Amino acid sequence: MPTNPGDLTADDNVEGVDDDFEATGVINTVGMPDDRYLDRELSWLAFNQRVLELAEDPTVPVLERANFLAIFASNLDEFFMVRVAGLKRRILTGLAVPTNVGRAPADVLTDISAKAHELQDRHARAYREMVSPALASAGVHIVTWDSLDEADQFALSRYFSDQIFPVLMPLAVDPAHPFPYISGLSLNLAIRVRNTKSGTEEFARLKMPAMLPRFIRVDAREQLESVRFIPLEALIANQLGELFPGMEILEHHAFRVTRNEDVQIEEDETENLIQVLEKGLLRRRFGPPIRLEIGESMDAVTLDLLVRELDITEQEVYRLPEPLHLGGLFEISGLKRPDLKFPPHVPRTAVALQGSDDSDESIFAAIRRQDILLHHPYESFSTSVQAFLEQAAADPNVLAIKQTLYRTSGDSPIIKALISAAERGKQVLALVEIKARFDEEANITWARKLEKAGVHVVYGLVGLKTHCKLALVIRQEKGQLRHYSHIGTGNYNPKTSRLYEDFGLLTDDLQVGKDLTRLFNELSGYAIEKKFKRLLVAPLHLRKGLLKLIDQESKNAKAGLRSGIRIKINSMVDEEIIDALYRASNAGVPVDVLVRGICSLKSGVPGLSENIRVRSVLGRYLEHSRVFMFEGAGEPQVYIGSADMMHRNLDRRVEALVRLTSQEHQAELNEMFDLAMSDATASWWLGSNGIWERHHLDAKKTPLADLQDTLMENISRRRRSGLNR
Repeated sequence: MPTNPGDLTADDNVEGVDDDFEATGVINTVGMPDDRYLDRELSWLAFNQRVLELAEDPTVPVLERANFLAIFASNLDEFFMVRVAGLKRRILTGLAVPTNVGRAPADVLTDISAKAHELQDRHARAYREMVSPALASAGVHIVTWDSLDEADQFALSRYFSDQIFPVLMPLAVDPAHPFPYISGLSLNLAIRVRNTKSGTEEFARLKMPAMLPRFIRVDAREQLESVRFIPLEALIANQLGELFPGMEILEHHAFRVTRNEDVQIEEDETENLIQVLEKGLLRRRFGPPIRLEIGESMDAVTLDLLVRELDITEQEVYRLPEPLHLGGLFEISGLKRPDLKFPPHVPRTAVALQGSDDSDESIFAAIRRQDILLHHPYESFSTSVQAFLEQAAADPNVLAIKQTLYRTSGDSPIIKALISAAERGKQVLALVEIKARFDEEANITWARKLEKAGVHVVYGLVGLKTHCKLALVIRQEKGQLRHYSHIGTGNYNPKTSRLYEDFGLLTDDLQVGKDLTRLFNELSGYAIEKKFKRLLVAPLHLRKGLLKLIDQESKNAKAGLRSGIRIKINSMVDEEIIDALYRASNAGVPVDVLVRGICSLKSGVPGLSENIRVRSVLGRYLEHSRVFMFEGAGEPQVYIGSADMMHRNLDRRVEALVRLTSQEHQAELNEMFDLAMSDATASWWLGSNGIWERHHLDAKKTPLADLQDTLMENISRRRRSGLNR
């Protein structure tokens, strides 16, 4: 996917249709209604609507609103490239099976189209009627060519001649020049011209080069307190005479094509996986069109030409007010105007690591004192996980480092630490998941650099993605080998760690170390077959383990014992897990589900889920952690890890959850749930009718507490308390 800071989907909600559509169709459990699930595609669109509602909220700082508009656009692009593309592919190949609610994919596509049209229109209105005027009031103006005076137009014309004209490539369409290939997500101008000599009309396509800014500063000398931008295509459109001398410009209209970019990798144990993937990435560039966005003023002649040449249907055409490609607002939201953004949050060093943060004490000594539960971005990734790996690389007593890598940053200090460790003669194993969607090329590059440095690089198991977040350090201490482990819910990515909310556990527990040692050996060697002591590992044992824990809560409730289930995830789709939660609800178990994105579970339905509450929290940070809490009749079973409740996570990925044994850590997670589920905290509530309703104002229209602000303040208070001890 196109990676954007603050992206509210990341890798968790949008995946290929093949990943989540099973040939079994809807599971019919005795005594449960057939319509007990919400459609997962429409649920995803409802999630993106929640993102849009943040952009529409006048109480949100205006540059953050622009950022949410960009996130909405980026999310929807990926949804079309993957989910819609996958549905279309299945229909065209005759492999279509009923969706999770038992409907034909063609019917779902119709519903998706209707809802997507509605949301894209609403998105465009939010920009034009809400965010753009609010930006202008704050001194950030996105202007039209006609609104500029002669001096500004002259200056921009010179800028066009010097900086833009040389890189433009207008492509004519005539008998000698066939209709050009339109790359996915590129912004283009469709241009109709008339030859002033022959009188013949011609068509040309002009692509907006991706390396140019989406919005051009009108006057670079303007101070940021009052600055003007013009969309790139608006500037170019008013210079077409330079590109087509001797031609009369009849029409010019912006358009944008979305293509199927859902690469399907058919693995074979005899093939080199990197070479297979590189071929697949090449195919991605030439996927069939699945959406055409056009300016609302496009004439019928131009539209007919595009529809015919791109071979798309009327349903796939989205007529919108310009400017198109509002994902480009990431450039605007990045302006250095802190007065127009959320107040800054500064990550704190975890209290348990404060000694190693500002003294000569090693992080290993801190871990030996106690298990450490980290909560990012409230607690610093750089002074915890990054420091853990950097110290391990430099420590002469460390013999081996083993780590999974799913997504990481381009200048990753994590990669540098692994390379440094290998160069110092340590045994280093990196399990690089090169099939991480839209990060494949970056991961291939890093894998090759690691190999050149002497790191043992493996690519996981055939047919499975390795999604777990694990690091293991083997250190020699007093003639003994000690295991130091990190198990997290998020990627080893210092950049996204400042934007994604995640938990992680640092521990020297011998059993966890043994579990990870065996798991890494199996990942680098043979398939996972064994059970583990403190881990639940997919694909063989995670689903079974969670179902057993849920069913035990049902038994406890029926026996009159304390019961309760609390789950925090990105996506709740898996029918078997959902049905188990329905059974728990009917047994009297109170169930709290905190979900960021897709939720196919229905809440508050009499006779089905009246004991289930579902909330969703969106904000400045992307809620990314996965937490599973079971009351256990007074002996809680609490897990954190990498798995969402989706078919792909439970059946076709290597995922790992680790059980937390510290009562202090369990209490911290319960406190987080209490805050998130409180009526005094801003959130969205899923109603029994399947509709999400935002609750962010009290009866006096005063904003409710923000979960993320509250958690940051709580952690800051704990740090101050720790420093004052």
